Amino acid sequence: MRENLHRFFRAARGAGVHVSPAESIDAMRAVNQVGFSDRAILRDALLLTLAKSQDEKLALGDCFDLFFSQPEPRQDQPEADDNDDASQDADQTPSPGSASEAGEGQPSEGLGPLAQMLLSQDRNAIAAAIASASGAASLSDIRYSTQRGIFSSRILDAMGLQRLRDDLDALTATNPSLAERLRGALDALREAVRDTVSQGLALYAREEAENLRNEILRNAPLARIERRQVAEMRALIRQIARRLRERYSKPRKRQRRGHLDVRRTLRRNAAWDGVPFLTAWKRKHRDRPKIVAICDVSGSVAQVSDFFLLLIHSLHEVVDDVHSFAFSSHLIEVSKILEKKSPEEAMAEIMSKVGFGSSDYGSSLVDFEKEFMSTLTPQTTVIVLGDARSNNLDPRADILRRISERSKRVVWLNPEGRLAWGFGDSEMPRYATFCTVVRQCATAQQLERAVSDIVATYQ
Repeated sequence: MRENLHRFFRAARGAGVHVSPAESIDAMRAVNQVGFSDRAILRDALLLTLAKSQDEKLALGDCFDLFFSQPEPRQDQPEADDNDDASQDADQTPSPGSASEAGEGQPSEGLGPLAQMLLSQDRNAIAAAIASASGAASLSDIRYSTQRGIFSSRILDAMGLQRLRDDLDALTATNPSLAERLRGALDALREAVRDTVSQGLALYAREEAENLRNEILRNAPLARIERRQVAEMRALIRQIARRLRERYSKPRKRQRRGHLDVRRTLRRNAAWDGVPFLTAWKRKHRDRPKIVAICDVSGSVAQVSDFFLLLIHSLHEVVDDVHSFAFSSHLIEVSKILEKKSPEEAMAEIMSKVGFGSSDYGSSLVDFEKEFMSTLTPQTTVIVLGDARSNNLDPRADILRRISERSKRVVWLNPEGRLAWGFGDSEMPRYATFCTVVRQCATAQQLERAVSDIVATYQ
């Protein structure tokens, strides 16, 4: 049971269901209570303990149906005992084929277990034998479609293919008609094994294929993502946001406690000859995180603005004090929209209000200075996400200078390549003068690293 569940957890991760060690332990405890006999109850138990959203519930249900569509390996007895029992059953109850051939003077008792199983046409026994051989061949380790032939051969070898070939050679000389029947049964067995390997590939190789596809997407330029890849990129950005939440939203008491203060510890424990019963720690003062995010959602960055807004949405879940703004030709605050609505609803509302317009950085900075300059403190990190292209209008870099003077630092994340900065209507070199950090964020990987570095400074 434990081995089957471990394989199922691996298949579930490949289907996109996040299964932590604690969740896998809960699932195993639940399965231990309900058992494997009733598949409907088993399915409900796994969905209740592992699925955390409707999407995960659907994915896990499909994974369960595929995983348990084959009989489980029979592990209650050793393989040798199963073979002996099969031989005894064959001796006591001859198959129809062997009975008909016995009249010709060719009994089947001398055949191997696999040959007898195939001639008996016991589908349940054959399916269970394939499942057992799949476990022996470590089918759960399959990762690529090019490995189908290798694992098919391993499964057939584990079932006793070599002995079957010897039986075929012997029957060809003594009983050609029975040998022909056995060849037909072997062809059907090969087809069943190929189907089993294809099923294993669908279950276990999905995680590897997903990782490879995500790695390609992580390094693909956001501005050149094809239409068919937008949904996949959004899912990848959600994964990045989830990692940020898991990594930085939990309190880190050990880090806040600081390092051991040896002198104070020795003074406290003078009464015990210096044995450190009582410890003293060097306290590290951490500024309360405060972030102001200003995101360009104009037409020139329309392809990447969705991904920027998704990351800003995750910041609201990681950091307590975040003020977010979006602009094209004018600037508005979108903090409440991002806090109260789902990412998809928030992005749709923000883009309907200020998205896809002609970018005017100067006018947007003027709006920020007039209405929102009070949000800045010496502890504030200002994040600007945009390409710094202002359509040859006044960039008002002097306002960015005043923003920089009033805040802790200014970080500019630009989706364009560095070679394009300063050419055409790009004002990036002028703005960079007043920024603490300027980074290219043309890919999802660069964007994740930049946001992770910003949040990590507050931990």
